[in-house]
Amino acid sequence: MKQRIIGFDIARAFAIFGMVIVNFKIAMNAEAGNEFLLVFASLFEGRASALFVVLAGIGITFLTNKARQSQDSTLIIRGQKTLIKRGVLLIFIGLAYTSIWPADILHYYGFYFLIAALVFNSNDRNLLIVATLIMALFPTLMIFFNYENGWDWTTLTYQGFWTVDGMVRHIIFNGFHPVLPWCAFLLLGMWLGRQNLTASIVRKKILVWCLAIWGITELIFFAIRAEIGSGEGIGLTIEEVEFLFSTSIIPPMPQYVIAAGSLAVVIIICCLYLSEKFSERKLIAWLYQTGQLSLTLYVAHVIIGMGVLEATDHLRNQSIGFSLLSSLLFCISGITLSVLWLKYFKTGPLEWVFRKIAS
Repeated sequence: MKQRIIGFDIARAFAIFGMVIVNFKIAMNAEAGNEFLLVFASLFEGRASALFVVLAGIGITFLTNKARQSQDSTLIIRGQKTLIKRGVLLIFIGLAYTSIWPADILHYYGFYFLIAALVFNSNDRNLLIVATLIMALFPTLMIFFNYENGWDWTTLTYQGFWTVDGMVRHIIFNGFHPVLPWCAFLLLGMWLGRQNLTASIVRKKILVWCLAIWGITELIFFAIRAEIGSGEGIGLTIEEVEFLFSTSIIPPMPQYVIAAGSLAVVIIICCLYLSEKFSERKLIAWLYQTGQLSLTLYVAHVIIGMGVLEATDHLRNQSIGFSLLSSLLFCISGITLSVLWLKYFKTGPLEWVFRKIAS
């Protein structure tokens, strides 16, 4: 179990690093510069955040394992209350944070946690069924509702968020990480956390399956886009072809959820292998400690990281090279501060506050 926890925290560190790269690029509007660096940065879009949510699902499984395995009604109710309290707290923190960072994921997390409170006692098969239904509901909603409602894609801003209908629409359907279908990532993580990943045969089986699912999904939809081309033959524009048949985060179609979810599992299992094979290496210990402060670093990369850049007039209209350099400096600083902090304290500052309030 110790190695397993270390591996998960290493994956959390990588998820934070990926989110920093993506969010710095968005904040800086870094669309110019070296083509290779632009492609490199784009690889993290929609993947780092999906990994973060899958890891949250794993954490929920660990939190509720005792209640689920014992089937003690008192423990089950207590587990539900804990998840609801954490969900409500995340919603309030996230909504307050949204005024600073519109692409915040924390308030979405809160709603994912509320759904988790309803289903954490389900068996493995039902968890995957619910995840599949949530994933399938999104394109169904697209038939009846306008996905682009409220969006200004040129600036990535959302109009009417603080209205009732705008907030409901944004949180459930067409926000940055809407409940439909993003909660499927959380349920996938809850399922993964129940698997015996300390057993080599189980780990290898899941790794092979997820590698295959990820690769096949990406190849199939690449082939579809190549075959359709500009879309003229079927009455679509090239933008509509990309919109409907890509595996990118916007819009989060089922193929995106499948590709990003399976890749997240692959990364997590690779991190478990890393934690075992190189457990004595200092870098592994540093990454593990960084993952323990993931909530603190997530908030800090906006308030401190972007705050410093804004104060020095380096936050707007920068090159991709400068964006990635800034991301690298923040990640190195995050590792350094995490290692130093955990020399004197058992947990990160925001992690400690969160547990005290929502335990």
